Amino acid sequence: MTPSADLARRSRLLDVVLPQPSDAASTGTDQATDRPVSHLQQLPARPATVAGWPDWVHPEVLAALRRRGIAAPFSHQVEAAELAHAGRHVVIATGTASGKSLGYQLPALSDLVVDRLATVLYLAPTKSLAADQLAALNAFGLVGLHPTLFDGDTSIDVRDWVRAHSRWVLTNPDMLHRGILPQHARWIRLLRRLRYVVVDECHAYRGVFGSHVALVLRRLLRIAARYGATPTVILASATVSEPAVAGARLIGRPVEAVVRDGSPRPRVDFLLWEPELLAGSIDPPVRRSAPAEAARMLADLVAAGGRVLAFVRSRHGAEQTALTARRRLYEIAPALADRVAAYRGGYLPEERRELERALNCGDLMGVATTNALELGVDISGLDGVVLAGYPGTLASMWQQAGRAGRGTEPALVVFVARENPLDRYLVHHPETVFGRPVEAAITDPLNPHLLRPHLACAAAEGHLTAADLEVFGAQLGLACVESLVADGVLRARTAGWYFAGLSHPADEVDLRGGGGQIAIVEQGTARMLGTVDSRRAPATVYPGAVYLHRGVSYLVDVLDLDEQLALVHQEAPDYTTIARSTSSVAISETERQVDVGIGLSYGLARVQVTSQVVGYLRRRPSGELLASVPLEMPEQVLETRAVFYTVPAAVLAATGIDEARIPGALHAAEHAAIGLLPLFAGCDRSDIGGLSTNLHPDTGEPTVLVYDGYPGGAGFAERGCEVFGAWLTAVGDAVASCPCQSGCPACVQSPKCGNGNEPLDKSAAVVVLRLLTDALG
Repeated sequence: MTPSADLARRSRLLDVVLPQPSDAASTGTDQATDRPVSHLQQLPARPATVAGWPDWVHPEVLAALRRRGIAAPFSHQVEAAELAHAGRHVVIATGTASGKSLGYQLPALSDLVVDRLATVLYLAPTKSLAADQLAALNAFGLVGLHPTLFDGDTSIDVRDWVRAHSRWVLTNPDMLHRGILPQHARWIRLLRRLRYVVVDECHAYRGVFGSHVALVLRRLLRIAARYGATPTVILASATVSEPAVAGARLIGRPVEAVVRDGSPRPRVDFLLWEPELLAGSIDPPVRRSAPAEAARMLADLVAAGGRVLAFVRSRHGAEQTALTARRRLYEIAPALADRVAAYRGGYLPEERRELERALNCGDLMGVATTNALELGVDISGLDGVVLAGYPGTLASMWQQAGRAGRGTEPALVVFVARENPLDRYLVHHPETVFGRPVEAAITDPLNPHLLRPHLACAAAEGHLTAADLEVFGAQLGLACVESLVADGVLRARTAGWYFAGLSHPADEVDLRGGGGQIAIVEQGTARMLGTVDSRRAPATVYPGAVYLHRGVSYLVDVLDLDEQLALVHQEAPDYTTIARSTSSVAISETERQVDVGIGLSYGLARVQVTSQVVGYLRRRPSGELLASVPLEMPEQVLETRAVFYTVPAAVLAATGIDEARIPGALHAAEHAAIGLLPLFAGCDRSDIGGLSTNLHPDTGEPTVLVYDGYPGGAGFAERGCEVFGAWLTAVGDAVASCPCQSGCPACVQSPKCGNGNEPLDKSAAVVVLRLLTDALG
């Protein structure tokens, strides 16, 4: 395609997504005063930088690569392969679709061909990614590798075959933790000759999950060493901040980073989009929903001949977006309505493979998907991507955007803001998206609440020695071991510490949540609908709560925390429910405190959060309050870490905020701070909580705290303290620039507020935030 033709095509696609006058009329928008496109960023194309094949690449591997049409490797692929071949742990941190796989395939395949007993262990965060990699390995046609999946779907007889024969085992951290390490003696063939450990899409390992995975990897390398193996770890990731530091934190050993991307990139036209205001909405202003906007764009682009992915935040949202897009296509292009589908977790493997095949070959032109299509699965030749809301991190945002425009075709990407502080901030501050590196992968493997059970697991796999503790936190690890001895979990002997139990404790450690799971079961059929983390259960599946599953409404009848069971029945009431709760945060230890002038300070503390669900509200979809229902739920206590700040009442009074307005000012500022922390700490809003009070007993001042929602913390509060100035500046800008008068979901209201968003004082919150940012300079 000529450059002029390409530009014409791209202009046509831009015209397609822009709302037409008929759309504005049907939605009641006023395009003259409300323009949805807040920014258009054009990212230029980048040519490829290739390199020669390393001389150590085995001729059989080289022939297989050439059969697949790979004439020459990109520069970053060779750089990573050379480091790994030399036995140095390496992280390949280059962009989406840059061919990171070849960086680890070159050394691994060559070594496996040379040494017919050598093995490789590959870890992926999702089953679909592992399946995609298996297909790629089989396509090489090399004899004797026997690459095989080992996951929860693998049958018993195949598992036995994997242990006996496979030389490239593809699995996930959960199966490594539960299925391989506890039975390592049965995996001796794999572990004794283990040459490489590949950790793919390692930017997915963050927060509590990432901290758990870091400890599982330490256990793996320890057991491999006991069998005489010293495998090289190769990590692959979308671009992350400080990849060498993040990689070293993940495996507990020094890691070198490859960051210069030699792959070609097409031009990307990237739109930031804020849906239009609906007619008649004044205060608060109400906008068209992001999923509805994404469905319209998906349908219109497909009708114009484009191949498109629309990323949405939930499984239900993916199904609904696809359904809405098909309905629109039945009106504007009926022949294409059946060429749009949903893709999400929960489908059978064969269903996912068929959808991927149909999208790749063009049978499907549009797919509404969760982040299940974000990682690894090779989807090529797409014209556009629509992101219905911020996916949680900039790394994920660029990963999803990178699904479009692979090859030489340029890409159209549209980020559609949802109605929350973070999304609204992003569309009005494009420098945050385009002018900064992506966030660091926050992990905290030294969290004693996580370290302690993993040390018990490690001891069950082989007695612990003082040398082992060097990679498990040294003095902190020793303190955890001593507490395990005191509790009778371990026994101290001259040679080290031995596990005292009868069965391996792996099942007691939940890598994905850090706590137990509550099963949600339909009473009449005994059908399990899903699970919810036990810590979140009292606020989500309390008796009387409306629970949605695949678009069907259920009412919760019983929540039994001891039996880890919630019983529900199908019913479709004309109201929604939201929990009301009380909470307190006691500061156990102040780890850091910074005075910033005029009596203001901020810091980091260990805290004890005590919370209790005391009732719930029934509201109509319009927001009308129907009833306030009391409940008696048990108290929950969480030991964690919090970032906090204090503002003396006298300073607030001097600005005109009297004592009666302080609670509303701090409450609004707290909500806005929680909404924006994910941009700086790489967490989700549900990973953190907060509290504001006009007089905290431990500080003696009006105080706002934002805490990690996991035992011991997950590193998010610590990150908030490190970037406190930038974070609070963004919060202040987001609240002050919102056009509402008294506060709305786009600035200071929270959908999960236990106090029903009362009290909130937006104007006073702006004053508080300005005081802080001015003092910080």
